[in-house]
Amino acid sequence: MIKLVSQSDMMQAAIIHSESWRESHRDVCSAEFIALHTPERQKGYLESVIAKGAQLYMLTDEKPVGIVSVHGSLIENLYVLPGEQNKGYGTQLLAFAVEKCTESPLLWILSTNDGAKRLYERNGFQPTGNIVKHTGGVDELEFCLHQG
Repeated sequence: MIKLVSQSDMMQAAIIHSESWRESHRDVCSAEFIALHTPERQKGYLESVIAKGAQLYMLTDEKPVGIVSVHGSLIENLYVLPGEQNKGYGTQLLAFAVEKCTESPLLWILSTNDGAKRLYERNGFQPTGNIVKHTGGVDELEFCLHQG
């Protein structure tokens, strides 16, 4: 079941974000930077995303396992708990988010996140060529789903 995150669900969403973010960034960020991403900090981040107009959703399958946010046609914060990955939850969240988009869905991934790249490409997303360069050789790559 996928539902809109309420204030009473916010800490669970923050735990999912924190655990998943730490795992996906552990090879590209320092241990000190990773340690900053506590559930409490991520709760504040997710609340700021909502305050800026995004809708935040949570996927539950007996227990909360993943989140995704949508703002217009921008899909962000698609995270599935590390122990729950490769079970189809990311695909479910992505399909749900695509349906919520107002125009052609867009998203950004780290150039080092091969799992996310495979998920998005398997679901029809293609790189647009837009890149945000960061230090340390890690870039953010924009992907778009051309529907129709």
